[in-house]
Amino acid sequence: MGERVGAEVLYPCTAHQLQYYINTAGVIKSPHPLVCALSKSSSLDSSGASTDRILKNGAAPISSEEAGFGGQTHWYARRQEVKEAFVASWNAYSKYAWGNGRFHPVSKAGSQMSPKGLGWIIVDSLDTLMIMNLTEQLIDCRKWLHRNLDYDQDQDINTFETTIRILGGLLSAHYLSSTVPGASSRRDRVYLDKAIDLADRLLGVYDTRTGIPYASLHLANRKGIRSHADEGSSSTAEATTLQLEMKYLSNITGNEIYWRKAEKVMEAIESAGAVGGPVPIFVDPHSGRYTSREVRLGSRGDSYYELPRGLGGQLSPKMDHLACFLPGVIALDITGGLTKAEYKQLHNWTREQTQQMRLARELTKTCWSMYKVTATGLAPEIVWFRTSENQLQPRMHKSPHVGSSSNPRSLWMKDVEVRPLDAHNLQRPETVESLFVMWRWGWEIFKAFQQYTTIPLGEGHSSLDNVNAVPPPRTDNMESFWLTETLKYLYLRFSPDDVLPLCEVVFNTEAHVFPRIELGKFATGWKRKHSRKLN
Repeated sequence: MGERVGAEVLYPCTAHQLQYYINTAGVIKSPHPLVCALSKSSSLDSSGASTDRILKNGAAPISSEEAGFGGQTHWYARRQEVKEAFVASWNAYSKYAWGNGRFHPVSKAGSQMSPKGLGWIIVDSLDTLMIMNLTEQLIDCRKWLHRNLDYDQDQDINTFETTIRILGGLLSAHYLSSTVPGASSRRDRVYLDKAIDLADRLLGVYDTRTGIPYASLHLANRKGIRSHADEGSSSTAEATTLQLEMKYLSNITGNEIYWRKAEKVMEAIESAGAVGGPVPIFVDPHSGRYTSREVRLGSRGDSYYELPRGLGGQLSPKMDHLACFLPGVIALDITGGLTKAEYKQLHNWTREQTQQMRLARELTKTCWSMYKVTATGLAPEIVWFRTSENQLQPRMHKSPHVGSSSNPRSLWMKDVEVRPLDAHNLQRPETVESLFVMWRWGWEIFKAFQQYTTIPLGEGHSSLDNVNAVPPPRTDNMESFWLTETLKYLYLRFSPDDVLPLCEVVFNTEAHVFPRIELGKFATGWKRKHSRKLN
């Protein structure tokens, strides 16, 4: 691809508070963008390689309005193409399915997941609209929220999905539009008011003996509901991925109840008895005991591998695309959002960190290979590694950043198999998320999305049924994470280095943007006793 910038983590920490220029609609004004005063800036040469974020001519630091858009790689043009793809999908949704929770771009129709709808796609897309400065579209969303978003519905909803998508989307929109400097003093509280209403209803799912939440909630009566499957257990991954939204809400409202509910979940999981390492995927919300021996890093586990815990557990040579979030998480855990070089200036770099960063790089390369192995250049939902008996055989390939021509499809196919039932593509974000953290790769992936998922006449984009068929059959569905995550990460990858630095912000599971917050007055005194390592 030839698009790598710098060493590992892309976005630098700065000593200055982000300055946001936001208009009364809650949209970042033009000229762009989320500006930081940097001590170092990017300058791109013709290959797209970084000059270590120091200007070649030794000039003074420059702002993100000036940085990195003069090279022959045309970063600004690439970012604009991603934005245009978002607008095409958004316009198609607005035209044919406005207000619906699902969009079927091939049949040009929408459908709901609840009687009156919850605006899943609208709420999920709010912060992406802000980041891309799409003012008119955001105004339409705010009107819909005022007039139509009503939680008094006879409907069961998934606790996890509702928290990360709707609550997370509303809180992220509130953060970007009103929390940071430069916002209008005449603040419209629609995002925060809707978030508080929803969070108060969600408190019902935490009404268990352990505090571990139920899998679902009845919206109108605010009662938690045990899972109808899995013997009533809750997903461990889902239960432990609700903390960011709840704690941030306490931080901005001063109401400690959200923080304490979220923290009690982690305390209960910690007390369940799995010391160190990954935890099983299901837990009983009343007893607090794990109800499964299975461990995953993909679906239900957030599956790089699936193995039964205990003596004699066997690795499975199966990898879900969902697991491709992991290399980015590993890199962020190592450096805290700094680049590798910046981290080394402030801290000692250990042998363990070298090994962990190598793991992150190799996992990223594996995720990238999922795209290289198919006829369309788009990843399947699942791949299987070709193994010799019961041992995975490593193969030494050139690093992917050398360029696609150095790694033909036939070379990757020696290692990776795509089975027919696993060959669909849902426009998932996990690989581009890790690439956003690790390197500036991604243009080939975006071009493949444009070539094969675009609906005729440019009216949106659709998931695919088979990435090894050309042209690939479409599934007539656009997941909201196409707008919320995949295109957001692609857009940010081609943006200046100082836009949303990873030491200043954190992205939730649905890629909604939150500020990093301190424990402050809500600290309960609880601390994790055992670190979780993937040894």
